[in-house]
Amino acid sequence: MTSPKDIKPPFDLTKALAKVQAAEDAWNSRDPKRVAKAYSIDSKWRNRDEFFQGRSQIEQFLTRKWVAENGYRLMKELWAYTDNRISVRFEYEWHNQAGQWFRTHGNEHWEFDDNGLMSRRDMSANDVPIDASELRYADASTAMSKC
Repeated sequence: MTSPKDIKPPFDLTKALAKVQAAEDAWNSRDPKRVAKAYSIDSKWRNRDEFFQGRSQIEQFLTRKWVAENGYRLMKELWAYTDNRISVRFEYEWHNQAGQWFRTHGNEHWEFDDNGLMSRRDMSANDVPIDASELRYADASTAMSKC
């Protein structure tokens, strides 16, 4: 499994696709410490209406996120890339404590430093309630048993 920080700019199609897949794999681990290591120490984030900076705040955010978003399963797709930037579209599914499933649709814009660490992440997303029978990524039986 490739670590996202091992894939460094400048990006070509192969490296951009690998970076996106490595990020998807890391996020699907739901391990805030593992995911945070792919970001620069002073990485700047916008996640919906939250703005914060730094690995410790990223880790805190991800910890909160995965407590609230049960059964989280993510798909990322490369949208565009340049020398040190990548844009992706994503979908992920999750359910709240009451058992209501959601599919979150969104876009992210990433900027990387020379070491391959993400120095900036800008994310926009919308949540759509879905029925468990509509799941594309998550496994309802496994996810619900972990409530």
